[in-house]
Amino acid sequence: MSKARLIITAVVVERRVQAEVARAYGVSEGWVSRLVARYRAEGDTAFEPRSRRPKRSPTATAPAVRELIVELRHELVAAGLDAGADTIAWHLERRQAIRVHRATVHRILVRAGLVHAAPKKRPRASYKRFEASLPNECWQSDVTHVRLADSTEAEVLAWIDDCSRYVVRLTAHERVSGRIVLDEFRNAMRGHGVPASTLTDNGMVYTTRFSGGRGGRNGFEAELHRLGIHQKNSRANHPTTCGKVERFHQTLKRWLDQQATPATVPELQALLDKFALIYNTERPHRALPHRATPTAIYTTRPKAIPGERDDTHYRVRHDIIDTGGTVTLRLNGRLHHIGIGRPHARTHVVLLIDHDHVRVVHATTGELLRDLTIDTSRNYQPTGRPPGHPPKPQ
Repeated sequence: MSKARLIITAVVVERRVQAEVARAYGVSEGWVSRLVARYRAEGDTAFEPRSRRPKRSPTATAPAVRELIVELRHELVAAGLDAGADTIAWHLERRQAIRVHRATVHRILVRAGLVHAAPKKRPRASYKRFEASLPNECWQSDVTHVRLADSTEAEVLAWIDDCSRYVVRLTAHERVSGRIVLDEFRNAMRGHGVPASTLTDNGMVYTTRFSGGRGGRNGFEAELHRLGIHQKNSRANHPTTCGKVERFHQTLKRWLDQQATPATVPELQALLDKFALIYNTERPHRALPHRATPTAIYTTRPKAIPGERDDTHYRVRHDIIDTGGTVTLRLNGRLHHIGIGRPHARTHVVLLIDHDHVRVVHATTGELLRDLTIDTSRNYQPTGRPPGHPPKPQ
C-alpha cells in the first residue's frame, strides 16, 4: 500500500486531524491537504504516481532547431562525412550561428532514432597516444586500394601532417611504386616545405631496411638522408603506429562510397582533389583543439624544420663478378653496373659501401680491385682503362 493511500485513509476514513496525520507520517500539512483535495476531486486515481515533469520548459530546444539537427544529420550522412554530435554542433554554430551543446544534439538524435548503440571499444587509456606539436614535425604516409567501376583496383597514396591532420598530398595511381613515392614526396615538399621526419609502415616503397640488407637505400630513403629528414617506420602488424593516416583512409573511403564510382584513375583523382579540399577546409576534426579544421591549425602555427643527422649508410655485400667483368650495386633505388674487368670474371668479391663510395675487394686474397665514387647520373661505371685487357692470369 502506498504512503498516499495510508494518509488519505487516515483522514477520510478514520477522520483523524490532518496535522496529526502529517506528524505521524513525517510529511507537511500542506501535502496532506493536497492529497485529500485530489482524492475528493478525482477519486481512486489520486493514488496513481504523478509525473514531476514541469508543465512548461522555457530552456528547451526549440522545435525548429531540433528539425535542423535532424536535417543536418541526414545531409552529412548522405555526403559520406562525419555526422556525430560534435560535428553537427560545429556546423550549427558556423552555418546558423546557433550554439547547442553536443550532449543536447546527441539526445535529440537518440530520440529521433538516428543513433544506434555501438559495441564496447578498448578504453582510450589503453592506447599510447603521440602527436607532433608543430606542423611539418612529422608527415605520415600510407597506400590504400580503391575499386573502380570495372572492378579493377587503383592505389591511393596519402601524405598527411601529424600535428594538424592536414592533407599535404593525395594522389591516385594504377600502382604505387618506389619511384612514385619519391616523386609525390618531392611534390608535397614543393608545396608545403621540408618535414622534420616521416612515419610510414615498412613497405618496400618506403624502406629497404627490413629486406635483409639487400639493395641498400631506395630512392625515398636516399632523399630523406640528403635532406636530413628523420625516417621512422612502424613494426610489422602494428597498424596503430600509423593510426592517423589509417583513420584518414577510413574517412576517405566512407566519403567515396557516397559518390559515383570512378571509371578511371583520372576520375578518381578528381574525387580525391574534391575530398582533400573538404577535409582540409570544411570539415571539423575531433582530434584538433576546438574542433578546428586542419587548415586552421596548419597555417597558423610555425613549421618545424629538419635537424642535423649523423647516420652514414655503411654496408657490406658479397657478390660474384659476372662474365662481362662487372658487378651490380643498387644505390638510391637505381641499379648501377661497376666495371672490374673480364680477367676477373666469376671472381668472388666483397663490396665495402659507404653511401656512394665503394671499394671492391677480392674475397680470397684481399686485393683491392676497384675503388670509386658512384656517378649516380649513369648506370655503367667504367674502369677508366683503355679497351683491351691482358688475358686472365693462369
